[in-house]
Amino acid sequence: MSTGHLLVIGAGQAGAQLVSSARELGWAGPITLVGHEPHAPYGRPPLSKAYLRGEVDAGGLALRSNAFYAEQRVELVVGDRVTHVDLAVGEAVAESGRRWTFDRLALATGAEPRRLDLEGSDLDGVVVLRDVADAAALTRRLSEVSDLVVIGGGFIGLEVAATAAATGVRATVVEAGQSLMNRVVSPDTAAVVEAEHRAAGIQVLTGTRPLRLHGDGAVRAVELEDGTELAADLVLVGIGARPRDDLARAAGLCCDGGVVVDELSLASDGRTVAVGDCANLPDPTPGAVPGRRLRLESVDNAIEQAKVAARTLTGDPRPYRSVPWFWSDQGALKLQTAGLAGADDDVVVRTGTRAGQHVALRYRGEQLVAVECVNAPADFLVVRKALATNRTLPRDVAADTGVSLKKLLR
Repeated sequence: MSTGHLLVIGAGQAGAQLVSSARELGWAGPITLVGHEPHAPYGRPPLSKAYLRGEVDAGGLALRSNAFYAEQRVELVVGDRVTHVDLAVGEAVAESGRRWTFDRLALATGAEPRRLDLEGSDLDGVVVLRDVADAAALTRRLSEVSDLVVIGGGFIGLEVAATAAATGVRATVVEAGQSLMNRVVSPDTAAVVEAEHRAAGIQVLTGTRPLRLHGDGAVRAVELEDGTELAADLVLVGIGARPRDDLARAAGLCCDGGVVVDELSLASDGRTVAVGDCANLPDPTPGAVPGRRLRLESVDNAIEQAKVAARTLTGDPRPYRSVPWFWSDQGALKLQTAGLAGADDDVVVRTGTRAGQHVALRYRGEQLVAVECVNAPADFLVVRKALATNRTLPRDVAADTGVSLKKLLR
């Protein structure tokens, strides 16, 4: 049914894309988009970079103008959190007491930062970064502090560390794994990124964990497991995110590290769709390992999976097939990855032709499955296109930088 009421819970990238695509594909009935933040849908990637640098304000983050929602006949409700959903009768209730009946439901509830469970983690100055309110508070604090400790060597933590270091703040990154971004890139790529951050004055400590945080009301130091104490008047916790699937669980939907959906973005009831950071979905990559499931926290997935869900809702279901890609701007570094490599997949490194440039091709057997590029956007685009068409590149010629990747893949 594309003439009933479509209720979308979650006004982030995925929710905004879903309502847009649903209208574009012919959903004729009323659409309501509900978000708990007091803002229209906005982009999060700039929060750890351009927003902190003062290059963009909250208004500049908006994904669509307010006029867009009016023109598309989308009722946008902000600053109200849905607390209960009854799938049997098709009703949702918000904190304000407001109620909506719906014919189809879409969950785009996103994810929330994981918190430290350590002594001192409740001290003032121990922060996370997920939304624009977090970013505004972090911006103010960065202008007042001398020592920043980032716990977690992932994208967000490294982006903030690079941004802070460029303003003169002493930044230290503490990563429990043996290399930075260990769940995302190969040790070879991580080593290149780490070297660049060290050259920029950032202290990087890998293979170690925080034991406790010290302070009298406000944080003053981070004690590591080996007894080292790091001065810190600001601590950013960047240790990943957990899916906001509580609403779905309470409604009786199957959840396992996110709302479990099929390749059409349908949840376990066969009618609700779930998209974006909250969804646990089948691996959409060409040649994926059968049965592999995952959560993809990226703008790319939020957009592409929302388009799939919109087709499902409008009666033109098509399985989600895509090559996920990610990017991270860390100071002077632009890291781009495409495809999903595993820890056991091999690495073939192409030495960069310019300082700071790096390309790592990931292989599963003889099949090219992913690429990791640092300051090599042209190579990234070439390999990403090859992955999307399931083309490969023989390993024995992959490392030959005397021939461009474009020619090798032709």
